[in-house]
Amino acid sequence: MKILIVEDEPKAGEYLKQGLQEAGFVVDWKTTGTDGLHTAKEGDYDLLILDVMLPELNGWQLLQQLRQEGHEVPVLFLTARDEVEDRVKGLELGADDYLVKPFSFAELLARVRTILRRGRSGTEPTTMQAADLVFDLLRRRVTRGGKRIDLTVKEFGLLELLMRRQGEVLPRSLIASQVWDMNFDSDTNVIEVAVRRLRSKIDDGYDLKLIQTVRGMGYVLEIPGSDS
Repeated sequence: MKILIVEDEPKAGEYLKQGLQEAGFVVDWKTTGTDGLHTAKEGDYDLLILDVMLPELNGWQLLQQLRQEGHEVPVLFLTARDEVEDRVKGLELGADDYLVKPFSFAELLARVRTILRRGRSGTEPTTMQAADLVFDLLRRRVTRGGKRIDLTVKEFGLLELLMRRQGEVLPRSLIASQVWDMNFDSDTNVIEVAVRRLRSKIDDGYDLKLIQTVRGMGYVLEIPGSDS
């Protein structure tokens, strides 16, 4: 699942990004309200974590614009403003939760998972499946044929991207930007190595091979013979 953090304090932003990535999420981080708003509109995020006091555009204004334009992505406010009036304002604007700094990361993670469990208006799926491969998004658990598969954080991110875009050939540049948050370098083989390792865990020992290489184009996860 993808989370966007909009936080202008460098230490706080880095702490949040690292902690959520270690918990298995794909995370982007922006430091201004304007950049946060643009990114939120362009990206397919499952949750936004917003500070209130942001440069250029504050968190309340950011959320208000998103809601006015029909974006229903869940929002968690994370801020030092602890007045009751502030909490009420955030919730009335359409936030799903409000956590005051300083905070326990364990509590933050619990609240994030609770919001994601509810999903977007209760309709967001919490599992993805391809043949007998099942990805439980909330518990960060992958099974094939009922057998659990242990993955690294990057392997979780890579598999989630492939399953969300099932049947679509994904170029290496897209994978690099979405999973590694970097520009693609044709001289590096990090993508090939990661796909090879993921494929060994997902496909080795199974007759049905799900992860395919499309020469000169990229990679695709699909059920052979299907039109997905």
